[in-house]
Amino acid sequence: MEGVQESQCARAGAMRVRTGLTAGVAVVGGLALACGLGLRIWMLPSVFDVNGDSLIYGGIAKNLLLHGRYALTAPNGALAPTLMRLPGYPLFLAACFRLFGMENYWSAACVAIALELAGCLLLADFARLAARSIRDRDEAFARRSGLATLWLAALCPFTASYAAMPLAEAPTLFVLALAMWSMGRFHEQPGPPSAGLGRWGVGPGWGSALTFTFAVTYATLLRPDGALAAIAFAPLMLMSLRGAPKSGAVTKAIVCALLALAPFAAWTWRNWRVFHVFEPLVPRLATDPGEDTYPGWERWVKTWCLDFISTYQIYWPVPDGALDVSQLPSRAFDSPAQRAATVALAQDYNTHGENLTPQIDAAFARLAAARVAAHPWRYYVWLPLGRVADMWLRPRVENLNIDLDWWVYAHHNAETRFSWFYTGLNALFLLLAATGLWLRPRYWKALLAYMLLRSALLLTVEAPEARYTLECFPMIFALGGVAVAAAISRVAPQGRRTGAANPESGAQ
Repeated sequence: MEGVQESQCARAGAMRVRTGLTAGVAVVGGLALACGLGLRIWMLPSVFDVNGDSLIYGGIAKNLLLHGRYALTAPNGALAPTLMRLPGYPLFLAACFRLFGMENYWSAACVAIALELAGCLLLADFARLAARSIRDRDEAFARRSGLATLWLAALCPFTASYAAMPLAEAPTLFVLALAMWSMGRFHEQPGPPSAGLGRWGVGPGWGSALTFTFAVTYATLLRPDGALAAIAFAPLMLMSLRGAPKSGAVTKAIVCALLALAPFAAWTWRNWRVFHVFEPLVPRLATDPGEDTYPGWERWVKTWCLDFISTYQIYWPVPDGALDVSQLPSRAFDSPAQRAATVALAQDYNTHGENLTPQIDAAFARLAAARVAAHPWRYYVWLPLGRVADMWLRPRVENLNIDLDWWVYAHHNAETRFSWFYTGLNALFLLLAATGLWLRPRYWKALLAYMLLRSALLLTVEAPEARYTLECFPMIFALGGVAVAAAISRVAPQGRRTGAANPESGAQ
């Protein structure tokens, strides 16, 4: 009888320790979310802006609600069907407009903030699952990794600033976090080998599989490069089914594949019916059928463009604005004769009412061909690598009120210091992620695969933007959280680590 009482006391003590730990985790996690919400609310008035892509997405959403047509409004008021944007974000905006009022972009930004913070929670749980493999399923270390990930994700100003803007970035970050979380959950318990659909269409493992399918599908509907999540993560999902009978595994794979492809089949059919073109995603340059493209100009820009300031000052204004040769960097010319030819082309373009005619575009193509022939390694290797490096390493201040030439200290001392601080903060996140990769938590290969695939895709971009690497930050947060937890564990007293890892020992 005495032994039974001692056992009951031990279990009660262990329960009190676990309850205390759960309460502590809830308090620390709640504080992280509160700080993250405060950061985004503080940023919202200063970074919120409605222009460019926001107006394109909003115009489509408005026409969906008012006219039931996926179209833009032409200057003369007519509706012009479009396929230049996938329907993911227009549908998101349409739902916000229906709930909160037509063209209420502010509410869309607030919903995006809520989604992005929810994604931070998903990343925290994913990191907890991933960290279990490092220290032999040490729950204290796993829990610490989750909390560290939550703090990193909630307090990152780079993702927070985009959550406060009516753009597709914040919903994309959420669905990527959802894909990672459902991948981890499915890998933990994909279901018994014999599990099929079940009597009512569900069964063990199906919840995570269907959630993953929704996440990667909607990520692709938001941005076509969202398909990289499926390419990087789906193999691990399939590997989780090894050892299961073929019937159950094949059923899951077929059902999820059909559900994932269905929206794109409908989108492809709509594009064929309306435009008579086969387009399952969007054209590479985001143009509608029959709209002018400028391959000569695009290739010429690709022979010298290396950083975001060139994207902003030169690439974006053309063909609707002036081409200012004085803003071109010296690497845009290989000789005085080439400079003179470029100046003449710019003058011809500007005097033709800033119209990039086929003749001018062909002249840019000839100029680009000569530059590529003279320096093929520069065009095919060094400039693409340099653009990817710029997108990964530059300070992420493009949507802040900071001059683009932030490095010129004499022009703006405070802005230069702030930009270098952002550069260091970005480098810190990357260093933490690299350390997390070195620790090799569970799923590290899938996370690395996504970042490598995205970087490889960005090698093809003509004009770099730092926001193109923002989709890698969910992986960076999770890996960084594991690295922070490992660092804390190294400096924490051994006794404290042992007690946290074994609640029963703390109860004795």
